[in-house]
Amino acid sequence: MAGKKSKFELKIVENVKIIRKSLSKPQTYIGMILDVSDGYIGQIESEKWPAMYTLDQLNKIALDFNCSPKDFMPIEGVVEGDSIEN
Repeated sequence: MAGKKSKFELKIVENVKIIRKSLSKPQTYIGMILDVSDGYIGQIESEKWPAMYTLDQLNKIALDFNCSPKDFMPIEGVVEGDSIEN
């Protein structure tokens, strides 16, 4: 699927989104942390765009959210043919 995120990437994005929402932070807040537009964060959170967080961006988010970057990673490896559920 050229141009779209892998299931592994989607799981990372979903985990960031879950933690972001649990802290009542909007996409705009993430954009501010990373010095990017909230529209770009919307692209990252969309399955339709290839945009993805870099490891350095995940680290910045983790520092702000007072968590580990590992919290954004799936518990187990994600096989592309499988569903993206934990």
